Amino acid sequence: MINRNEILETNRMIDDMNLDVRTITMGISLLDCADADIDRFNEKIYNKITTYAKDLVKVGEELAKKYGVPVVNKRISITPIAIAAAGCNTDSYVSIAQTLDRAAKEVGVNFIGGFSALVHKGYTQSDRKLIASIPEAMAVTDRVCSSVNIGTSRNGLNMDAVKEMGEVILKTAELTKETECIGCAKLVVFCNAVEDNPFMAGAFHGVGEGDCAINVGVSGPGVVKKALEEARGADFETLCETVKRTAFKITRVGQMIAKEASERLNVPFGIIDLSLAPTPAVGDSIAEIFQEMGLAEPGAPGTTAALALLNDNVKKGGVMASSYVGGLSGAFIPVSEDHGMIEAAEKGALTLEKLEAMTCVCSVGLDMIAIPGDTPSTTISGIIADEAAIGMVNNKTTAVRLIPVIGRKEGGHVEFGGLLGHAPIMPVNRYSCADFIARGGRIPAPIHSFKN
Repeated sequence: MINRNEILETNRMIDDMNLDVRTITMGISLLDCADADIDRFNEKIYNKITTYAKDLVKVGEELAKKYGVPVVNKRISITPIAIAAAGCNTDSYVSIAQTLDRAAKEVGVNFIGGFSALVHKGYTQSDRKLIASIPEAMAVTDRVCSSVNIGTSRNGLNMDAVKEMGEVILKTAELTKETECIGCAKLVVFCNAVEDNPFMAGAFHGVGEGDCAINVGVSGPGVVKKALEEARGADFETLCETVKRTAFKITRVGQMIAKEASERLNVPFGIIDLSLAPTPAVGDSIAEIFQEMGLAEPGAPGTTAALALLNDNVKKGGVMASSYVGGLSGAFIPVSEDHGMIEAAEKGALTLEKLEAMTCVCSVGLDMIAIPGDTPSTTISGIIADEAAIGMVNNKTTAVRLIPVIGRKEGGHVEFGGLLGHAPIMPVNRYSCADFIARGGRIPAPIHSFKN
């Protein structure tokens, strides 16, 4: 049984090493809100969300105060709207996004995720409406996040969707160019998306989930870095053991918060996602962990091996601390949200190509990367295709969250603010892949996907 003493033992982690519960995310099914009338559908989803989540923020704040553990974000994930709204007689889902934004503001959550479509094997008419609505929806809302799953290891890659998402990302950047193209920071393209991810922008409440669930994301890059300082100069076995023991302690904190949040809200407990998610603050950085391991800069030879070690041992430590570890669980490498990654990119130590290699072994993919605003949509699609292929072949979740910054060139800078941080605008390979992307159709699943 988890007890209060285990939390008290982490005081030093909280005070000195930036340990926090990054998010308490309530997953809510909207399947029972289906209606042919778009106005009635909007009314139903608003009422359900604001009823179920009315105490979410209050409970998060109470638990933070009780245990002294910062609960940074309180969020909501919902059934992918392309599924929930499939019966609506409408040509656009923008009004649904506005309703979600209004509901999020009413209950006080930071973000609501699930303006989403799952098109890995093909489109429904509802999927097409959802994807066409994304640019405007991201422009007219503040707290709504969107995601599209374009491939799986079992079904291959929908290259028509890959092509379209390059265009959607560029259009979203255009429509939000007055606010540093922030709409693209709320939009992610997945391969092998998971149904219980508590982190934004990719969270949605999968159709295999129950009516409601509490999923908690816990983070602590600073805690891992501090632990590794005490193993400085030790061999790799010692390094791995240190990461595992630290991940265990961090996950136990999340487990306690999750269980009590579940009880107070009278909602089933879903999963703990132990993801080392950096913030722009010094001491809360994945890059600093790499440097403590012995790399001069992230991007140096050995970086992918260091990330593989970190990601694997975070998972091994986490699964021993909770029976329900899920989500993405591992290490995130978002460039704009990690001061060490930002500095490495500015120095030229960290390139887009090296980041792609690192995504073979991290828990997600190319995340929060600013690129020149004149990057062609087909090049963006090519980057998505490359990243999705890594996920498909390696049977892992991969994702792309790129921000083409309209009017800015390579070497410029963009400021997003808050946890989204700031980023240098990174160079992109200028050789064209347009003819490749124009082929359309599907890339079949790899041979090792046939396991029945």
